[in-house]
Amino acid sequence: MTTAPLSLEHLIRPSSIKEGKAPVLFMFHGYGSNEEDLFSFAPELPEELCIISVRAPYPIEPYGNAWYAINFDAQQGKWSDDEQAKTSRDKIVTFIDEACSTYALDANRVTILGFSQGTILSYAVALSYPEKIKNVIALSGYINEAILKEGYENNDYSNLKIYASHGQVDQVIPPEWAQRAPKFLENLKIEHVYEEFPVGHGVAPQNFYSFKKWLEDKI
Repeated sequence: MTTAPLSLEHLIRPSSIKEGKAPVLFMFHGYGSNEEDLFSFAPELPEELCIISVRAPYPIEPYGNAWYAINFDAQQGKWSDDEQAKTSRDKIVTFIDEACSTYALDANRVTILGFSQGTILSYAVALSYPEKIKNVIALSGYINEAILKEGYENNDYSNLKIYASHGQVDQVIPPEWAQRAPKFLENLKIEHVYEEFPVGHGVAPQNFYSFKKWLEDKI
């Protein structure tokens, strides 16, 4: 299937479903990567899913893209541009609506999968707009409360389900940042699974098969 000229660049693998609206999985890559990265998972994932892998809107030097800037400053240390992250959060929501309409997808069966910075955005989208998202697969990331929509605590999360995982020796995002998620999600009464694997900043094969099985049960 050729991609339509929507607000964000993307790759698409059509669903095997020929009649009616198909469920959809949106993929959001990490800092400095692109839409081809996570798309490599597509051949192994359920055929009934339409899979759309999205390119982040901000190009960075020397290559790759980002959902928001990460600055490394000698005085201030490492810091993230939360305002840019909020803009990307809402760009993603707009894109999900566009894609569901353009490709005739089931807007009630939307799963989002992120890795690293893509996970931080996936959490922000789902926790800010839970009425739009059914499932989240959050790989090697964490919840940044500063980029959640104001009043998120009062949202209805009864239909949202989250799978989160992290590497036990992740040198990029410390495991303890990810380990805060279960308590946070518990407080919001969100059904979730959290797992850790003996790897660094990446997705181990056993991690892939674990989230794949979880997804197959939730589509």
